[in-house]
Amino acid sequence: MDLPYQYINNLKQEIDEIPPDSIISRTLSSELGVKTILFGFSPGQELSEHTAAVPAILYFLEGEARLELGKDKKTAQPGTWVQMPPKLPHSIFAETKVIMLLVMLESK
Repeated sequence: MDLPYQYINNLKQEIDEIPPDSIISRTLSSELGVKTILFGFSPGQELSEHTAAVPAILYFLEGEARLELGKDKKTAQPGTWVQMPPKLPHSIFAETKVIMLLVMLESK
């Protein structure tokens, strides 16, 4: 019996073009307690401070961004990985074009 799976050869290619002054998102999967969303930010775009009700992981594939994680200020570039607990205030500001994978985990 073959088990179903999802295969994406290159995540960055899943975001074709990001219109100026925009943030786009594409849900890749939402099942078994895990939701994965691919985001594309044009330069200068921002997700203002917010929280998530569940644990989350940010993985940056392309570009440079400023992050606020609680009271800490960090930078992100390709390869940056952030694991966040539920309810951590955070924000993202794209210095350049940014492609980021968000993984949200069901809290038990």
